[in-house]
Amino acid sequence: MTQQQPPGDPQFESLLGFLKASRSFDFTGYKRSTLMRRVVKRMQTVGIEGFDAYRDYLELHGHEFDELFNTILINVTSFFRDPEAWDTLAREFIPAILARKGADEPVRVWTAGCASGEETYTVMMLLAEAMGPEQFRDRVKVYATDADNDALTAARHASYEDRDMEGVPEGFRDRYFERMGTRWTFRADMRRQVIFGRHDLVQDAPISHLDLLTCRNVLMYFNAEVQARILARFHFALAPQGVLLLGKAEMMRSHADLFVPVNLQARVFRKTAGSTRDRLLLMGRAGARQAVPAAHVVNVREAALDVMPVAQLVVSPHGLLLLANDCARTVLGLEPGDVGRPLQDLKVSYRPVELRSRIEQVVAERRPVHLSGVEHPGAADGEVRAYDVELAPLGAAGGELLGVSIAFVDVTRHARLQSEVEFAHQSLETAFEELQSTNEELETTNEELQSTIEELETTNEELQSSNEELETMNEELQSTNEELETLNDELQRRTAALNDANAYLSSVLTSLRSAVVVVDAEMRVQVWSPKMEELWGLRSAEVRGQPLLNLDIGLPVEHLKAPILAVLDGREAFQELALDALNRRGRGIACAVGVSPLLSDRGEIRGAVVLVDEVDEPARVAAPHAG
Repeated sequence: MTQQQPPGDPQFESLLGFLKASRSFDFTGYKRSTLMRRVVKRMQTVGIEGFDAYRDYLELHGHEFDELFNTILINVTSFFRDPEAWDTLAREFIPAILARKGADEPVRVWTAGCASGEETYTVMMLLAEAMGPEQFRDRVKVYATDADNDALTAARHASYEDRDMEGVPEGFRDRYFERMGTRWTFRADMRRQVIFGRHDLVQDAPISHLDLLTCRNVLMYFNAEVQARILARFHFALAPQGVLLLGKAEMMRSHADLFVPVNLQARVFRKTAGSTRDRLLLMGRAGARQAVPAAHVVNVREAALDVMPVAQLVVSPHGLLLLANDCARTVLGLEPGDVGRPLQDLKVSYRPVELRSRIEQVVAERRPVHLSGVEHPGAADGEVRAYDVELAPLGAAGGELLGVSIAFVDVTRHARLQSEVEFAHQSLETAFEELQSTNEELETTNEELQSTIEELETTNEELQSSNEELETMNEELQSTNEELETLNDELQRRTAALNDANAYLSSVLTSLRSAVVVVDAEMRVQVWSPKMEELWGLRSAEVRGQPLLNLDIGLPVEHLKAPILAVLDGREAFQELALDALNRRGRGIACAVGVSPLLSDRGEIRGAVVLVDEVDEPARVAAPHAG
């Protein structure tokens, strides 16, 4: 049963159309609830309300497209994610794939939605374990695709942190990864077997002739209609007996015509058998041409026309018979001398069918005309045979009409078979009428069962949808948690650096012989050194943020106003003065005071630094003077 996409917010649908038109990203097939939640998250990050406003923001800030796409395309992945599924693939299916292949036959793998490459390299490790590194390098070709260019760049580098390697089994890391500083890099000689490229599962053509296709936790982001389109492409991509591995939230119960489960618990499926029409010829090969004499070409063409089993005539636009092959001369009673004569003078122009008006129609409209069920007696036995007559214009490269081709295709055998089929069909209709009453009774029972089945399918799809939604939310939470862990690590590093800087500054202030006080532009205390605490008895916590001139200490601070203002205004580069003061014990001391500006890294004055030195002889209050 197909789930219908619920109608969306017109502004949101307009935003999706804008993304498709401007950047060729078609998100219209994504589940609206998930898609809208991811877009709103990005809007909250940049502080914008309303989808129309966000569209205007995108038009003004081109870099925002990449940020939005990174938010929508959740790249949550890891090595050997869901280990049971990978163990089943390695134990049951990879050996079966290799057993079906010849000793030198290539093994083709596609990992769709590869994100940053962990699952791609997981598949490669399992294949290398089963085949051996040398066979792997000679025979395996892996195609890894995603819609996110940033994720593809990370996948190509194949470089991972220690925490990314936690899911790699013991021994695999040493065999397939190399230590590069603080990171682990997948072996370069094996990395050559994988090709990474951007690919849109909805719009781009699939890769073909695949033995294994993995697409895990990707389909659950799309609605049911788009899922069906993608799975049809996967069916085309896989070779006969090809294997499809999906994520644990993807059941695919509604597509039994395309895939059958071979291990439902591991989410492993195999494509159903199809006709030869399922395989398409994608590329043609053009050989080199060799010059051939024109006369020889004409002879070859005439000989090829003569041996054709279809009676064929060519008539000029003016009604002259230009060509008639051997079959046409036999079937239609023409002579070699009739070539070059006006068609209207020959019986073939009206028997077995009127050709002149049809030729005029082809010449006038420049398009083919088809006639069916034309009967004509055979030349040998006189038996009436049936023909389909095809009239087609022959045009030159420049568009000029060269003539009209007339082909008489013998469909006698087909007509007889059709007649026999019609007779058999009538016989079957009689038998069907006899069985109709029984069928009606069975149909009543069948409808009752069908109703019950539909109810169960509806319940199952609702549960499946809820499961996919929960899985999506779980990946979002995991992505957010990783972002928070990164921010926390950065905050801890910055806090440690700040603590080191504060400890260093404290050591410098403690080691200075002078007492130091630093004030801001409003003469409020910012730094109060231990020497100041020792001289005046006030702790740093008591004075920080207080106006220096309001402090009640033994130093006559009112005499510092003028020199500090002179330094703050930029009138003086340095001021010094001598003052008498009383220390915290009440003993008189003489102080030499120096004032200099506190400069930023750009030379701007942010405050003043006051140095106080205790001298041996008491000094009278002296006027400040420049140093």
